Amino acid sequence: MAQHEIDPDRRPYAPEALARKPDVGADAFFAVDMRAGRIVDVEPFPEARKPAWKLTVDFGPVVGTLRTSAQVTNYSAEQLQGRLVVGALNLGRKRIAGFTSEFLVLGALDPDGTVRLLELPDDVQVGAPIA
Repeated sequence: MAQHEIDPDRRPYAPEALARKPDVGADAFFAVDMRAGRIVDVEPFPEARKPAWKLTVDFGPVVGTLRTSAQVTNYSAEQLQGRLVVGALNLGRKRIAGFTSEFLVLGALDPDGTVRLLELPDDVQVGAPIA
């Protein structure tokens, strides 16, 4: 499963059905640049094949703002605006329906594939590394 899919009938992410992934080692894990960021803009993305938002996220003075497409339409634009999120920044860019996605926003997957964004305390600084 390379990308997640929302499928309420198949429940592809039911925890009891998911095998543990092979070890990758600490070096591979720590090579991923994960940081806290604050959503500063939310736009509809009607061109996307699957329902999604275009998010602009501020990752602080070193990284700046980055944009991503995220299948998190279970959240309203109002719920997303101003929210702290966790992003994986150095996985490469991906072109989606003419839009360049620059990072991956992280969340937990419900059994049907619905993304539940990771939550951070409100006083976490934007740009803070995730350990």
